[in-house]
Amino acid sequence: MAKSVFCITRTEAEAEGIIGDLSRSGFSQDDVSVLYPDTTGKRHLGHQVASKAPEGAAAGGSSGGIVGGTLGWLAGVGALSIPGLGPFIAAGPIMAALAGAAVGGAVGGLGGALIGAGIPEYEAKRYEGKICSGNVLIAVHTEDARQRATVKSIFERYHAEDIGTSGEARAA
Repeated sequence: MAKSVFCITRTEAEAEGIIGDLSRSGFSQDDVSVLYPDTTGKRHLGHQVASKAPEGAAAGGSSGGIVGGTLGWLAGVGALSIPGLGPFIAAGPIMAALAGAAVGGAVGGLGGALIGAGIPEYEAKRYEGKICSGNVLIAVHTEDARQRATVKSIFERYHAEDIGTSGEARAA
């Protein structure tokens, strides 16, 4: 059964290391999602919006941080603004769920969007607070127990916090 494995990292360096190890371990860019606040100007992190044909998504590029590093490997990197919470950088499958929240001003804000992306409600609320305070959320789609063990091992190697697993919602 397909499940997602989630974690929170405190630093961009941890997130960058995890994403690099996931890539080297054979995970597809379409299996990895990343979300963090766009703190341009507050830290040495920036982005520029550029066309990423044919997807039409915004691609990140920077002089530093995970936007300019390994995040460029991920699919659908873009900046979005969630009403009441401000700007975020998102990549991977979570981008679609969050884009809906950003465009529609979804009730529940970021927490509601995370729940819609398959994160259990109690974890989504905890993750929302941590993401808004500058941490990075990483989610990885897995197909089996072996992949889940690999992802958890990578997360633990980088001292990720709040590691969790949840079943993925199926489309009707």
